[in-house]
Amino acid sequence: MLREFRAFIARGNVVDLAVAVIIGAAFGKIVASLTDDLIMPVIGYLTGGADFSSHFILLGPVPANYAGSPTDYAALKKAGAALFGWGQFLTVVLDFLIVAFAIFLLVRAANKYLARTMAAMKAEVAVPPDVVVLNEILAELKARSLNPQPLPPIA
Repeated sequence: MLREFRAFIARGNVVDLAVAVIIGAAFGKIVASLTDDLIMPVIGYLTGGADFSSHFILLGPVPANYAGSPTDYAALKKAGAALFGWGQFLTVVLDFLIVAFAIFLLVRAANKYLARTMAAMKAEVAVPPDVVVLNEILAELKARSLNPQPLPPIA
């Protein structure tokens, strides 16, 4: 079983997946900062100072032992109050859309680069003369098989 596990780990796909997970986690932090520190403050400024991450609807009574502000989403959530945190949900959805769009742009750029690279590689490959002659013979044989000529009479 240990040998099978080592073979599994040594496969290229597993290593590639591990690298992708690590890079994805770092990319997630970048996107979270982009959303929290750049995009949401601009949206908040444009909407008159609204901070969407703290918008919520209180669904029940404030816990009896709670002494903080009744408008502090994080403190109420920590105290165990029942909250409908639509602003936080909106922030998370925006995070997702930004990540999805960024990945789309990366994949799109990679596909364009690969297409150009493959086209350049195909253009660089010179066809050897013997292959050209063989392709001409093949084309002639195909033409004859589609349009057979009558055989000459036997004398």
